[in-house]
Amino acid sequence: MADAKAIAKEYALELGFDLVRVTSAEEFAQDRKVTLERMRAGLMDGLPWFNESRVERGSDPAALLAGARSVICLGLNYYRQPDDDQRDRRPAGRVAVYAWGRDYHKVMKRMMRDYVAGMRSRLGQEFAARWYVDDGPMLDRAAANRSGLGWFGKNTNVLTSSHGSWVFLGQVVTDLELEPDPPLKKTCGNCVRCIEDCPTGAITAPYTIDNTRCISYLTIENRGEIPPELRPQMGDWVFGCDICQEVCPVNRNAIPSSSPLQGDGQYSEAPATLDLIQVLEMSEEEFRSRFRGTAILRAKRVGLQRNACVALGNLNAADAVPALCRVLTKGEALVRGHAAWALGRIGGSEARRALDAALGEETDPWVVGEVAAARDYMRGAVS
Repeated sequence: MADAKAIAKEYALELGFDLVRVTSAEEFAQDRKVTLERMRAGLMDGLPWFNESRVERGSDPAALLAGARSVICLGLNYYRQPDDDQRDRRPAGRVAVYAWGRDYHKVMKRMMRDYVAGMRSRLGQEFAARWYVDDGPMLDRAAANRSGLGWFGKNTNVLTSSHGSWVFLGQVVTDLELEPDPPLKKTCGNCVRCIEDCPTGAITAPYTIDNTRCISYLTIENRGEIPPELRPQMGDWVFGCDICQEVCPVNRNAIPSSSPLQGDGQYSEAPATLDLIQVLEMSEEEFRSRFRGTAILRAKRVGLQRNACVALGNLNAADAVPALCRVLTKGEALVRGHAAWALGRIGGSEARRALDAALGEETDPWVVGEVAAARDYMRGAVS
C-alpha cells in the first residue's frame, strides 16, 4: 500500500511529529535476548515494573495487536535551551530537558490518538491500531532502530540524524501492510564521550547501562536512599540527567523544539532549574499544584526533597543551612537523612549544632547513622 505509507508519513509531519518511519511487525528477537540478559545480570534492578513478562510481550507486536503487520515509528523533538534567568538562579537544581514542559506521555498519546483517527479518515477505511510511548510494553528503541528512525548510541539512547537524541519515541502498531523502511547504516564510530563523561560510571560498556548507578534512576524511580558513594558525583541534578546527551557530538547542532510540549497556559513555567530551598519547604499540596501536568510528579515530593538535599550539599550552599536544619527535625526520615549529609558537606557552626541536637533526638536508626557520618565528615574536613 504505497499510497497508505505516503499518507501515513505526510500526515504525521502535518500533525507536528518531527520524524516518521515504518518497520515490519516481526518480532524483535535479538533485542529481547539482550534485554533479558541485562535484566538477569541485575543491570535493570530497581525497576520492578520492567519485568520479563513485559519484555516478552513488548518484543512481539503481534502479541500487542492481533494481526499486526506494521509498526509506524514516530519521533517528537523536545530540545530546549534554558532562559538566562533560570540558569543563573542559585541555589538551584537542574532538571533534565525532557521534563521542562508538559508530561510527554499525555501529549504524545493524544497526538497519536488523533493521528490514527485522521489516518482512518484519509484512507477511507477502518484498520486496527494500538499506540505506545515508553510507559507501555513496546520495545520502543528497538523499533526506532529497525525502522531507520535512528540508531543506537553507546549511551543506549536512539540518535537521529536531524535531532540527535533529543526525541520522544512513539509507535503505532497496526494491521495495515506498509512497506518497511531500511535501518540506517550509522554508528558512533570510535567516540566514547558519553562513557568517559558519565560522573557515576553508569555506562559500564558501549551500549550497556547499570541502571542503579544512573542519575536519572537515582533521582526519579529510586524510592530509597541514594548511595553515599554516588551522592558527590550527582552534582546539582534533581530530576533526571542530560550529561551523556550534552557531550554527544551528534547533538551539537540540535534544533530547539516548537512542539506542543511547551504548555498552553494551564501549567507553571517549564522548570529548567528548581529553587532548592523552595523545594525543601513545599507541602504535599504545594508540590502537586506546582508540578501538575509535568513529569516531575513521578519523583514524588519526598524524592524531590531528598534530591534537593544532595544537590545543596554538592553546591556547598551555605544559605540553605537554615532550611536544611528545619528539614532535619521535621521532614520524613528519607529527607532527614539526606539533609544530614548535606549539612555535613556544607559545614559551619549552625550545621554542627543541628547535627549534635539531632543525634540526641533522632530515633530512626538509618537517620542516626547519616547524622553520625555527617559529624564525622565535618571533623575530618576541619582537621
